[in-house]
Amino acid sequence: MNHHLLAKAKAKARKKMESSRGGGGGIQQLLAAEQEAQHIVNAARTAKMARLKQAKEEAEKEIAEYKAKTEQDFQRKLEETSGDSGANVKRLEQETDAKIEQLKNEASRISNDVVEMLLKHVTTVKN
Repeated sequence: MNHHLLAKAKAKARKKMESSRGGGGGIQQLLAAEQEAQHIVNAARTAKMARLKQAKEEAEKEIAEYKAKTEQDFQRKLEETSGDSGANVKRLEQETDAKIEQLKNEASRISNDVVEMLLKHVTTVKN
């Protein structure tokens, strides 16, 4: 892009020089055109740097927003799962207590039958 502008400015300077072939003013015009070309190139370079700086700032802002959103989502999910974890522990404790109670009831219900069966086998004589 800069080379294009420089070439354009030099062409403009040549044109001015050709139109004023008459005297020593041609060198002055050429120098003026060269300066003008340099100003154009510098302005283009400055504009390019400004655009790059703006693009970098916008990219950094987007990255920061994305990081913040991702962190927020992570914290929300962490809260949800840790809340579920507490509820799961409580539910498992209740289920375990209910199962223990059920097994105790069943054991007490059949313990007499088991004792009778054991006594029968121990006291029965086989030939």
